[in-house]
Amino acid sequence: MNDIASPGSSVRQVSVRQDIVPRTFVRSQVSPDLPPPLAVGGVIGWMRDNLFSSVFTSILTLLSLLFLYLHTPDLVRWLFIDAIWSAPDGDACRAPGAGACWAYVNAKLEFFAYGSYPRDMVWRVDLTLLIGAGLAAWLLWPSAKHKAAALVLFLVVYPVIAFHLLHGLGPGLRATLSWLADLFGSKPLADVAANTLPVVGTNLWGGVFVSLLVATVGIVVSLPLGVLLALGRRSKAPVARFLCVMLIEIVRGVPLITVLFMANTMLPLFVPEQWSPDRLMRPLIGVALFASVYMAEVVRGGLQAVPKGQFEGAMALGMSWWSMMRQIILPQALTIVIPGVVNSFIALFKDTTLVAIVGIFDFLRAVDTARLDPVWAGPTSSATGYVFAATFYFVFCFGMSRYSMMMERRLTRGRSH
Repeated sequence: MNDIASPGSSVRQVSVRQDIVPRTFVRSQVSPDLPPPLAVGGVIGWMRDNLFSSVFTSILTLLSLLFLYLHTPDLVRWLFIDAIWSAPDGDACRAPGAGACWAYVNAKLEFFAYGSYPRDMVWRVDLTLLIGAGLAAWLLWPSAKHKAAALVLFLVVYPVIAFHLLHGLGPGLRATLSWLADLFGSKPLADVAANTLPVVGTNLWGGVFVSLLVATVGIVVSLPLGVLLALGRRSKAPVARFLCVMLIEIVRGVPLITVLFMANTMLPLFVPEQWSPDRLMRPLIGVALFASVYMAEVVRGGLQAVPKGQFEGAMALGMSWWSMMRQIILPQALTIVIPGVVNSFIALFKDTTLVAIVGIFDFLRAVDTARLDPVWAGPTSSATGYVFAATFYFVFCFGMSRYSMMMERRLTRGRSH
């Protein structure tokens, strides 16, 4: 209540409303972050965004759940509950109601892995794969040191070691070792020349390690050769550009089976008979060439995606063409096309099964041959072998896919900073 006096009037009491006075609140500390509502974050939010984001998506989700509900129990029962895990032969697997015959896979596992490679020498295959896996892990580990040394070992030293471990010491090398042993009078060297690493012909190679060999050779050769073909196709030299375009378009325009048949039948005609490529070398050349032309198109797309200003900036700095490509352009182009590169690798890994057409005993051919064994023959044995093969290919392809996604995120973070 306030007293207000006006001229010619008595004093009046005027009531002033206190609630219209503005009030100001100043926070003295930072408010803590509150979790998002359940409808936005957490499991419910993820389901809402990915499984029920629209009517069509919701219908597909419900149909998928219905399909899993109807078929998953039977699949689990066949794969695990009713499966035959141990048996001396296929009689138990042929019994009515029997599930997957994992005993058959266990009995044929060495054949799946090594084919007809002599069983007393499979340590050579194991050692070769172990060395290759170690060098590959060294190269692919993002924070590993001295990758240049690992690259030289993998591309130069490892192929020589792997060839002599898998194939053995040929007559020429044995004669050289024997000559050195006679020259120096060394009995241990003479024993090495006579007894170490006998030759195992490629006709005995087979199984998983042949599939890995074909895929590794194709992957290792296709990336650098594909980069060279892509650069040649964009070259300003007419002859180089014409040759690269012709090779890419001709090889890419035919199926891989045709390339394999051509490599198997035509390559020996272009060299003297004594230099004729080995029966395994021919499909290796065909697979590597086929993969390289597809890789060239993937890399060419990455080169075209690099902004023109990157080229102009490098030339403004006075960099040579090779330095510009090696230090500026190719790193960006290959980063852009990582999904396409890995997709080509995955397709190549699965296409290795086609080498069986030209007589190479790969993993799938081993599975297909083992099921004909009368001791284990049966519908569940065949199906289990193919499930095992599908799992093998899925694990490798899924691993490559996850690794590419990890590297893509890592490189994207590097570019964003």
